[in-house]
Amino acid sequence: MNDFIFQSPTRFFFGRGYTDDTGSYLVQAGFKNALLVYGSGSVIKTGTLKRVQDSLESSGVVFVELAGVRPNPEVELVRQGIEIAREQQVDCILAVGGGSVIDCAKAIAFGYYHEGDVWDFFSGKAKPERALPIAVVLTIPAAGSEASSSCVISNDELGQKKGTNGDCFRPAIAVMDPELTFTLPAYQTAAGITDMICHICERFFSGAGSSAVTDRIACALVCAIIDAGKRVMKNPNDYDARADIMWASTLAHNDIAGCGLSAQPSARAGGWESHGMEHELSALDTHITHGAGLAVIMPAWMRYVCSADPQRFVQFARGVFGLEPAGQSQQAMVACAREAIDMLQDFFSSLGMPSRLSEFGIKAEDIDKLVDMLAATKGERFGGFMTLGREDTRAIYESAL
Repeated sequence: MNDFIFQSPTRFFFGRGYTDDTGSYLVQAGFKNALLVYGSGSVIKTGTLKRVQDSLESSGVVFVELAGVRPNPEVELVRQGIEIAREQQVDCILAVGGGSVIDCAKAIAFGYYHEGDVWDFFSGKAKPERALPIAVVLTIPAAGSEASSSCVISNDELGQKKGTNGDCFRPAIAVMDPELTFTLPAYQTAAGITDMICHICERFFSGAGSSAVTDRIACALVCAIIDAGKRVMKNPNDYDARADIMWASTLAHNDIAGCGLSAQPSARAGGWESHGMEHELSALDTHITHGAGLAVIMPAWMRYVCSADPQRFVQFARGVFGLEPAGQSQQAMVACAREAIDMLQDFFSSLGMPSRLSEFGIKAEDIDKLVDMLAATKGERFGGFMTLGREDTRAIYESAL
């Protein structure tokens, strides 16, 4: 096990009906003036937003609103939110929604104190070191942003989608009510399940060794997500399945599944190769759902790199699918790894996720542009498990067509 630094400062309120007490949780934490951030669709139609607004009013929390956060949140709305937060002198940001809304809130929170443009944090010119406190009412379990140190924002003008990390913007409060997810469309549920499994896999295949405890946590989480995913697809109102998925989304991305797997104690485990490659897909076409893109890219990346360390893939195959190689030769272990990868992609497909890039309308002539975009974002060579150059990423994209 490698050295690591881990913290999870978020206070969780998990259970039925907790949404209606959001205001009291903010008051308990000492917040009085919030910027309420949300999207424009289901959070309004289902009445969730109204429940949160009523709770804030009854608790005496003053709030101003920023609506219209889209999937793959865009930096211009972040800029607007920062101005509103400053004008109203808010003392916290309250996000009601899924990962996109939460990431928008995070960017507002650390952009609040920055004298320059908030995109500086995503272009590498600045690092988040201070942020307004953030509270979350989670409606879409997927990104794990409700407790993570990650934030991803799109810049349409530049055609880029980039992320930044910082413990200063881990949410202080997360209200998690599984009943809010009963109305999620099957596709959105499936994309969320895929995303959280990929968060675990990015850490498991970090290229920085193994940890018996963390490896077992990671594999057990994937097993639990697969089981709950099957159940929720049969019965969308299965509370326990929804609860398992919601809590798994948090544990998949709050770094507990990566403790001891990073090369540096303060660094997040993994090279995040699949996420990097998928981000370029949804930068190219913002209509591509992140989890759906990962359902295609993650297995393609796995097949390309598994021969670099087949033993690590056998650990995953054994821990998640109960597979064993037919011997200890390189060939036998790679065959076992590929069987596990096929089983993982079959599970994604069983949820209704795509298996080829062509299903998004991506064509062979798009590959060079994706490779160029990736190199501009991640550098000419990147990766933890296996270093990837342009020819490698082109081969992975092409194999996924």
